[in-house]
Amino acid sequence: MTKKQSLPQRKLCILGSTGSIGQSTLDVVRLHRDKYTIVSLAANSSVDVMFEQCVEFSPKQVVMVSKPHAEQLKQRLDAQSLNIEVLFGTESLVEIAQSALTDTVMAAIVGSRGLLSSLAAVRAGKRVLLANKEALVTSGQIFIDAVIESGAELLPIDSEHNAIFQCLPMSAQQQSSTCNLLDSGVSKVLLTGSGGPFRTLDKDQLINVTPDQACAHPNWKMGRKISVDSATMMNKGLEFIEAKWLFNLKPEDIQVVLHPQSTIHSMVQYKDGSVIAQMGNPDMRTPIAHALAFPHRIDSGVKPLDFFNTAAFEFQKVDFERYPNLKLAIDACKSGQSACTILNAANEIAVDAFLNDKIKFTDIFKINETSVNKLVSQEVKDIDGVVALDQRARDFARSLLISDEFLNAEVIK
Repeated sequence: MTKKQSLPQRKLCILGSTGSIGQSTLDVVRLHRDKYTIVSLAANSSVDVMFEQCVEFSPKQVVMVSKPHAEQLKQRLDAQSLNIEVLFGTESLVEIAQSALTDTVMAAIVGSRGLLSSLAAVRAGKRVLLANKEALVTSGQIFIDAVIESGAELLPIDSEHNAIFQCLPMSAQQQSSTCNLLDSGVSKVLLTGSGGPFRTLDKDQLINVTPDQACAHPNWKMGRKISVDSATMMNKGLEFIEAKWLFNLKPEDIQVVLHPQSTIHSMVQYKDGSVIAQMGNPDMRTPIAHALAFPHRIDSGVKPLDFFNTAAFEFQKVDFERYPNLKLAIDACKSGQSACTILNAANEIAVDAFLNDKIKFTDIFKINETSVNKLVSQEVKDIDGVVALDQRARDFARSLLISDEFLNAEVIK
């Protein structure tokens, strides 16, 4: 019998602790209290959930994005005589992400709002568990250059990218964002996607789908924004862009494959004809546990896959007429950083508008494509340029929301 390996004690900062990824992270931590200490937590506005997390895990610091929510939380903590420092605002997110008190940062803030804090953790040389795909989508090479310069350890949390990571040789895992996968025998990365809730719906009916229908993912339990992205397959498009940077790939090295059962999370094809796949039940605690303990393995709390009661595996080609947002994202990846930054910003505005019943489901693509076509000529050279272009794209997308002429027309080139 081999000697049991002991894991180093990890000091965690969880950015986005009240969201689905944050709560799943804490689920894993509950199973391994001796291995992980929660040093800091951050959330947007969920005071009730954050209060419960503070009572259970006693972090040293917490951040709420807005001052009123921070004040509400502080009052409740004081009433329980809990000595926890409560901060607020984007600068405070950056502060706890780069704090010397932590060595591991779970970057799980949804959307581009998580960019600066994720980048701060990287620049501070942390082990960064990246669930915030938008950070890489919007800043690409700038983000990867910071990883290389600081020596940070970047581990993917998205189930697809974590699967790809697990299917790579160990030598490639140790330098995945800079290595040449083709030299490691890899010929292609196969990025799987379920196709979302509308995979078989008549295309003519897409214009009439509701936010609740779009958020009813057949396999995964996710937040509403990412659920809509899954329904449009923009989520897979953003993952396509993220995979390019995480694994130092070219767009032609990545292929999207529809796999409705979401059992195979992604695959790596090798030059000798072998295909290595990572499989498991669709539960984000699996990739979270993998990254928390890497290169070791710990219990995630997820039931093992039951092969005798698992549906047959299906694989299909992507119908880009059904999923034009995915095609738009792949084209943006080929076009360059500006297109990716604009696309992500416009999509966040469009999805929010759809969730609030301001536009139709099919208008999401119209807003995304029109925004990219309008602003793509603008270049970004540094993080300030990324932030500025992101804001311009949001402003332009918002202007489309109030244009009846635009919303009643075909896509404007």
